[in-house]
Amino acid sequence: METLDTDPRFRGNITFRHTIPATPGKYAPIPSFVPQDLKALLEGKGITRLYSHQAQALQAVHKGQDIVVVTPTASGKTLCYNLPVIQALLENEEARALYLFPTKALSQDQVAELMEWSTELGGRIKTYTYDGDTPGDARRAIRSAGSIVVTNPDMLHSGILPHHTKWMRLFENLRYVVIDELHTYRGVFGSHVANVLRRLHRICQFYGSRPQFICTSATIANPAEHGSALLGRPVTVIDDNGAPRGPREVVFYNPPVVNQPLGIRRSALLEARAVAHELIAAKVPTIIFTRSRLNTEVLVTYLRESFRKLGDTGEKIRGYRGGYLPTQRRQIERDLRDGKVLGVVSTNALELGIDIGSLEAVVLTGYPGTIASTWQQIGRAGRSNKASLAVFVANSSPLNQFMVQNPDYFLEKGAEFARINPDNLFILVSHLKCAAFELPFQVGERFGTLDPQEILEYLEEEMVLRRVEDRWYWMSEAYPAVEVSLRSASADNFVIIDTTDGKTTVIGEVDRFSAPMLIHEGAIYIHESQTYHIDLLDWEGQKAYARKVETDYFTDANLAVELKVLDVTEEQVKPYTTLSWGEVMVTAKTHMYKKIKFHTHENVGWGEISLPEMDLHTTAYWFTVPSAGEGGMDRDAIQSALIGAAHVLGNIASLELMCEPGDLGVAAQVKSPFTSAPTVFIYDKYPGGVGFSEQLFSDHRRLMERAYSLVSRCPCPAGCPSCVGPADEVGIKGKEYVLRLLKEVMGDGPQEQAAPSSAQGKA
Repeated sequence: METLDTDPRFRGNITFRHTIPATPGKYAPIPSFVPQDLKALLEGKGITRLYSHQAQALQAVHKGQDIVVVTPTASGKTLCYNLPVIQALLENEEARALYLFPTKALSQDQVAELMEWSTELGGRIKTYTYDGDTPGDARRAIRSAGSIVVTNPDMLHSGILPHHTKWMRLFENLRYVVIDELHTYRGVFGSHVANVLRRLHRICQFYGSRPQFICTSATIANPAEHGSALLGRPVTVIDDNGAPRGPREVVFYNPPVVNQPLGIRRSALLEARAVAHELIAAKVPTIIFTRSRLNTEVLVTYLRESFRKLGDTGEKIRGYRGGYLPTQRRQIERDLRDGKVLGVVSTNALELGIDIGSLEAVVLTGYPGTIASTWQQIGRAGRSNKASLAVFVANSSPLNQFMVQNPDYFLEKGAEFARINPDNLFILVSHLKCAAFELPFQVGERFGTLDPQEILEYLEEEMVLRRVEDRWYWMSEAYPAVEVSLRSASADNFVIIDTTDGKTTVIGEVDRFSAPMLIHEGAIYIHESQTYHIDLLDWEGQKAYARKVETDYFTDANLAVELKVLDVTEEQVKPYTTLSWGEVMVTAKTHMYKKIKFHTHENVGWGEISLPEMDLHTTAYWFTVPSAGEGGMDRDAIQSALIGAAHVLGNIASLELMCEPGDLGVAAQVKSPFTSAPTVFIYDKYPGGVGFSEQLFSDHRRLMERAYSLVSRCPCPAGCPSCVGPADEVGIKGKEYVLRLLKEVMGDGPQEQAAPSSAQGKA
């Protein structure tokens, strides 16, 4: 911190500092109903009393309540579910528990801890991980003997529920279901998981069990509502944190402007490297979070190079992200816990509660997207009640600039609402197919809160189900769960194969939607700072063939989007704009990529990409600007205004919705084929939509006001990445045109003069 305060390189870029004081712990005795051998085990671990929230959780579970424990990172939430589960298993050897974690890494971490408990209890509790990496022979043993089955929602959906007859002992004796990191189950993923849990309830009822749910979560604004929506049951919330916490210094860092006329700031990636280098060089264990896999690998490369120049091997720096093979991820986690690694660069894969030892500093490269995620990442440092430092390095995006210039918003706003829509028709139909495959539906049977009869009759017409008397049976030859991905529009992953020196070694994997951006032919794929050239992409076979190369550039693909309106759900016609929301078809295609030089980030070349288009049927909110031409703007000016408005609105909308920026897409059309007017579309990036479009339609006025405020307050003269986009993209008068457009769609433009009373009344 002293270096940041005194070094001129950093000092002038710190826009905000805030010290969060240490807080003492609140404690309670171990409840009397905890058996003596379990108490002795806790005492052997040095635990003679519990944090107050742990004791409250045990009491609530003892009363038979379904609970959600909402406390910060590193507050001992694990004990809230491990203790009641282990107690139940010690009292009844036939009892079973199912643990659900959102990621494989968390599952592995939890199994390691449960193995320790089991060893100390004489091996009486058998804990197994059941995921895609579990060998076939081990799967049979787990089905028959596993006291605790640790898995993830994807495996429950496709590997356990469809084969429930093989899991009879689990479902007949299922006493507890543990769901960790409940806040991650939101948006499309959460909507899918809510339906997976509906299917779980059906199967448990069939086998005569009614398990109790113990959930944990980071701080969200609506834990009771979200927990109930996900589980389909009322929940008891325990959110009075009793764990102590060391002092924490939070610093907001805004990279300097390097081009005043264009308002361009120095790269957040390069600034994060400089901050992280100072910390790691001072032997401060540090984690650096980035917003993408590409940025993770680029930053690992930069940091290793800078330490090699100082005579260090650079092995103290590691990367961590999705796409690494399981053995590699486990090794990195072990090295972190053992202190062999001083710096780790990660995507949000390490945001969740994986035990990675004692870190003292965290650097956030760009705003993580939500306030909840920001606090989660900040909480990864200082996990041993010691002092810690968190540095948020803003990039040039409007959302980042809004946060770095409005720290009070960050401190006072609190966490976001977790939103799910389990009754989204696209998602619901998929899971009704899966549920019918698992067990036949009876007339009058409910699926969650719904009566599914109308959809079941539709599936009968489509020859997917067959009705016999008062039951619907699965009749298709297909296996429905395989076709339903809980996390993306596609269930397929592409593997990357290293062909260097004639070998064929799988080094990573990428999901289908990311493949055209990351592993197109000609791409530079970076893995653990090693650069690979993609020589061939077999789209049908889902394989990318790569070879090691030494290169001074990386690649970045452009995504072109076309949008067509299919149906209008609701519309508001105002004198100065028409607002709508409804169903749209989005067609995305990568057509070219840029070669970006390491360190300087200059564009040194480009290449073409020839891959199939990808279609997305979703929902969108849109508004027209029919009077733009009447306000004295020609076609070029209108295009400039639309591009700039799309840039700022795409960022501000995620703030308004309290969702990830990546959940939304934006498209602007100078003359929309559907509206015949200049139009801006903001769409859900998920099949069927998850409710964002309807909310934006309702919040139109506030969205425009917030966008206008951000653009008008930006100090740049003519547009910059922090407001409407670079001036060379939107034109020298782009900022002025955007402000005029926003005023018009709020009812303050030329048309307002024509119909003042009407416009004001409706705005």
